[in-house]
This record gives sequence, structure tokens and C-alpha cells, in this order.
Amino acid sequence: MKGKRKSAGLPPGSVVFTGSQKVEKISIHYLQYDADFLAEKDFNNHASITFHQSAPERIDWYDVRGLHDTQLIETIGKTFGVHPLVLEDIVDVEQRPKFEEYENGIFIIIRALAFDQVHEVINTEQVGIYFRKGLVLTFQETESDLFLLARQRIQRGRGRIRGRGADYLVYALLDVIVDHYFVMLEKVDDVIEGLENQLLRRTDNGIRERMHHLKIALLAARKSIAPLREAISRFAKSENELIEDSSTVFIRDLYDHTIQIMDLVESHRDTLNGLQDLHLSEISFRMNQVMQVLTIITTIFVPLSFLAGLYGMNFDNIPELHYKNGYFVLLTSMFVISGGLLLWFRSKKWL
Repeated sequence: MKGKRKSAGLPPGSVVFTGSQKVEKISIHYLQYDADFLAEKDFNNHASITFHQSAPERIDWYDVRGLHDTQLIETIGKTFGVHPLVLEDIVDVEQRPKFEEYENGIFIIIRALAFDQVHEVINTEQVGIYFRKGLVLTFQETESDLFLLARQRIQRGRGRIRGRGADYLVYALLDVIVDHYFVMLEKVDDVIEGLENQLLRRTDNGIRERMHHLKIALLAARKSIAPLREAISRFAKSENELIEDSSTVFIRDLYDHTIQIMDLVESHRDTLNGLQDLHLSEISFRMNQVMQVLTIITTIFVPLSFLAGLYGMNFDNIPELHYKNGYFVLLTSMFVISGGLLLWFRSKKWL
């Protein structure tokens, strides 16, 4: 069930949670690192958390999972000087993906997408990312570790992530989510391929409903991906001092990925439209086959009905009525007519 929208009349910057609670209590994973140092902790007891920002040459990353504790969100905002409008958007889970610049930081909203192959729906989760020099704050709705791959790269010290700034970490986090879009669309493609094969074997209303639900799911995915493309474009073109020139080339590559994903979504929607047309054509074709068989049967029985009706009339002066073998002659004629019509239909390739 969706949460309630923010009540009308509240001042801008009011921290009101609008979603449904998806975790029992908020958990926070803290990670601090530079090229030669790494420390991390998991917090489940909020009272034991001491928020702080270390020296600028190190990166502090707080990954918050769960958004319903607005008091904790406000505490984080006050500690790090996060703009109230950012806090408002973090707990408003109906936000569209966007990129916003503030005096002391940059805020990005992205939606994580996952395909449920059992129910054939695309589940969405809002993710908020706020960063400035040496600090990254991420906010997720659920306890799932969306950034596991990026965290593992940091832990292993591989690649360039340990030696780069907060902007590169944000790029890496966005890249992980966007890569999951490709995985999600591959699963959707497998389902569509299965529907196509099933459609060629038989046609039923269940297939039609599944195609309709998939189209709705892809439409929802498109609503999450289309504004993200614009947000990543602004991220790549931003001249904010928090974004290093060396990171821009990677962000542009991420923008190219969002374009590819949009193309895949449109391609899948076109494929589903084609399958729906094929479904209707298959129904029409099978209906035509049934009508063809019924027409042939009717055509065969028309002359037979004529003969049966002719000699079934109640007149005394029907010349052949009193023939000794009249019945067998009539029956033989019916068989000959039926066989002749069948041979003629076959010669015309109607059978």
C-alpha cells in the first residue's frame, strides 16, 4: 500500500515520510577510506551512532537503509548541513529522478529497478544520494544492499575508486544501479521470448493478460529511466567544483548507458506490441480455419440435404419413389457427391 502524500499547507523543507515502512528499523553502513586506509562499521542501534566527517582527503560514506525514521534523517541533515529541501525529497518516495546543485553539496535521486519473474512485475525503490567533498550520503527504502559491488571494489582496493574523490564514488554507485537495469531488461527479454514461443504453439487469454501486465511494467520502468537520462546529462555537464574534470568522461559514459537502456525499453515495448498483433492475427487465423472447415462441411451437405428433401416430400407421384433399390441408389449418389466434392476441394487446395 502506498504511503500518504505530504499534507497540504506544510512549509517547504518539512521532513514527512510518504512511503510505506519497508524495514523494521533503520540500519546504517559506514565506510571510510582513502588510497591507503579503510574502515567500516554497521550500525543498528541509532543511539550508538556518532555522525562525523573526517579529514577532506578521506571519503566518509554513510549508507542509510530505511527512511521512516524522520528524526534520524533530520539529525543527519543537521550534522552535515544538508539543505532542508534535500531532506524533504529523501523521505518523499514519489520523487522522479533528478539532479540538483546546492551551495554546499549535490543531490541526486535515482530509482533502483528489479524484475520479479514470478509475478512478472518491475519493483522500484527510490535512492537518494547527497555528496560534497569527502562525504557521500546514500538513502535506500529497503535493507537490500544495492551498492554491494561498489563496496566490494573499495574493500579489495581494486581499480581507481580508492584514489578518487566523492564525485567518482557517486558515479560508481550510479553505475551499479544502471548496470542492474541491463540485468532487469535481460530478464524481461527472456519472459518476452518465452511468451513468443508459447504464442506460436497456442493462444489463450492468459498470454494476453501477461503481455498487458508486461507493457504496464515497462511503462513504469520508462517513467523511472527517462528523467534519469536528463539527470545524468546535467551531472555530466555540470561545472560544479565538487565534480572533477577527470570524472566527467566516466559520467558521460554513464549517460550513454542510460540512452542504451531507453532504447532497450522501447524495443521491448515494440516487441510486445508486435506480439499482441501476432496474438490477434493468430486468433483470426484459427477462426478462419474453423470457418473454412464449417463452410466445407456445409457445402458438402447442401446437395445431400437437397436430395433428402426432394425424396422426403409427401407426394405419391414421385417416379423413383417405388424403385426396389431406390434407397441404395440415393445413398450411393450421396457418397459419390460427397467424395467428388472432397476431391475437388483438395484439388483447389482448400483442404
